[in-house]
Amino acid sequence: MSPRTIRERTLAARFRGLTALPTMMRIGFHEAMAYRAELFVWMLTTTMPLVMLPLWLAVAETGPVGGYDGDHFVAYFLVAFVVRQLTAVWASYTLNYEVVHGTLAMRLMRPVHPFWSYAVESLSAIPLRLVIALPVSLIVLVVTAGRHLPSDPAVMLLGLLAIAGAWCIAFFANVAIGALSLFTQSSLKLVDAWLAGYFVMSGYLVPLSLFPPAIRDLPNWLPFRYQLGFPVELWTGALDRDAVFVQLGAQWCWVATLACLAAIVWNRGLARFSAVSG
Repeated sequence: MSPRTIRERTLAARFRGLTALPTMMRIGFHEAMAYRAELFVWMLTTTMPLVMLPLWLAVAETGPVGGYDGDHFVAYFLVAFVVRQLTAVWASYTLNYEVVHGTLAMRLMRPVHPFWSYAVESLSAIPLRLVIALPVSLIVLVVTAGRHLPSDPAVMLLGLLAIAGAWCIAFFANVAIGALSLFTQSSLKLVDAWLAGYFVMSGYLVPLSLFPPAIRDLPNWLPFRYQLGFPVELWTGALDRDAVFVQLGAQWCWVATLACLAAIVWNRGLARFSAVSG
């Protein structure tokens, strides 16, 4: 059998394997339920917006800060918490673990491309995360009386696409960084570096509009803003429809860029992995 025929049959098998995705989602959800205590601990690591909220409320007691009053800070940081819950991905940690412990080969034997498996593992936990995210969303609506939510229904629909784009950025960045472990055996330090950039430049700790003028435009050129700051600004009514379209286009350009980067790093790393292990 020629190498071309083998590749074609492998590709066809993997496309057929996509029909298993609903089953994979069910299995992933049951696994998330089985490890709900561990998942709850992971959720606790994403509560920094709730920590920052009282600090900024104290700052705003004497008057608005950069256009943010108390209600606006409440809306911003609670929405940031919700977006963080809905876009959490840990594929880089899974990849590093599988490379170090040699279990990646078992995943490669499955008929579904590993990218799908990693994606399902993160997506299947969203229903449990919604248990926390939805009440927080209702708190935003009640406390602010909807004053800082978008009034344009079209913008709200685009907000769902913005959250999907934020998740895709997180996923492909995780896969790209995690796949570097195929070259270095561990890329966890790079994961930490990415998270540090995310915490500082995404609007996770400080609204980006409050940055000093000298660096205020810098986040616009980095993916972190489109991973959190942009969806939060959209859902707190800080952007009109024209601005949403512009930033949505930039966000999905980052999605495409990181997807290509993840595919390149994965394929080259996998070739090296196969050569070393085979």
